[in-house]
Amino acid sequence: MAAAPDKILTWQMTQPTLKNRKTGEVTPGRIEKTEIAVPELKPDEVLVEIAGCGVCHTDLGFFYDGVPTVAKPPLTLGHEISGTVVAGDKNWIGKEVLIPAVMPCRKCILCKTGRGNRCLSQKMPGNSIGIYGGFSSHIPVPGIDLCEIKNRGNFELSHLSIIADAGTTPYQAAKRADLQPGDNVVVIGIAGGVGQFMGQIAKALGAGTVVGIDINSERLERALQYGADFTINSTGKDARTVSKEFKSYCKANGLPGFGWKIFEVTGVKPGQEIGLSLLSFVGKLIIIGFGMAKVEYSISRLMAFDADILGTWGCLPEYYPIVLNMVLNGQIKLDAFVETRPMSSIVETFEEVHSKGAPAKRIVLTPDF
Repeated sequence: MAAAPDKILTWQMTQPTLKNRKTGEVTPGRIEKTEIAVPELKPDEVLVEIAGCGVCHTDLGFFYDGVPTVAKPPLTLGHEISGTVVAGDKNWIGKEVLIPAVMPCRKCILCKTGRGNRCLSQKMPGNSIGIYGGFSSHIPVPGIDLCEIKNRGNFELSHLSIIADAGTTPYQAAKRADLQPGDNVVVIGIAGGVGQFMGQIAKALGAGTVVGIDINSERLERALQYGADFTINSTGKDARTVSKEFKSYCKANGLPGFGWKIFEVTGVKPGQEIGLSLLSFVGKLIIIGFGMAKVEYSISRLMAFDADILGTWGCLPEYYPIVLNMVLNGQIKLDAFVETRPMSSIVETFEEVHSKGAPAKRIVLTPDF
């Protein structure tokens, strides 16, 4: 284990991408390598040496799309983090950990009533925990929320970082949906960074049938090996066409056309429109993906269907050990969905993912300062 450093080496977003609303002129964002001081740790804080940090669509939203962060630039992005505690609370020093992507205050009414994942005073690395984020050598965080990694076997510590959002967000969504053994599930965006784990987690929790919808035929084929029972390629199809294909599958396989739990992971308008078209009697549509587009829907259908549309955000730190164990015992396959790159490639990696869309594997950046 390395000793605590004098400085934190980091890749900071010094400026997000800016667009002039009047002229349309775009000023490119900037990410620059720098170093910052190691803060004096509070009694409840630790310093984590980062092993890996996953690249999430949320990071791209902060950098390219003007999605506001609580802390203003210069700010280090990154919130899918694994590493080793090197300073702070002596009970944590030397332990390998996951850092939850959202850390609740544990004091407010939301925290005390089981909704701490949406705590309004929560801290998120790369957003609202000062200037600190995961695309760094180290990060200071509260010790109370850490998830200790024990007996990780042959898993790379850096690979486990993606549990801290891509793996746990779907679990929170499943809890929000009250997913029960035997429930039938649709995952819209099953080929993406979060969707691929949504399908696996739904199946691991006992879903009867999992239908995956996406636009990448190769990744849809892969999804059949990791949780999905049937897939629909929605390329070039409107929501009505996808709905007809889904209903034909249900009819051919003796499945009900009602009561499905539909997880919308894409955050894009076509995916949301598909989700709404599939929502039927006593069904649930759970919104995981974030996007800026507006979708038109006759909300009175919810009354007629006795159906629900629910949002879900982050994941309670208390659920992290459960998801970690699901990975370590093989219920969730991880390594087939992870690609590591040196952290020095962050500018090129951001541009690649932004221009080409979600990659086949979740990219984890590892420090190489």
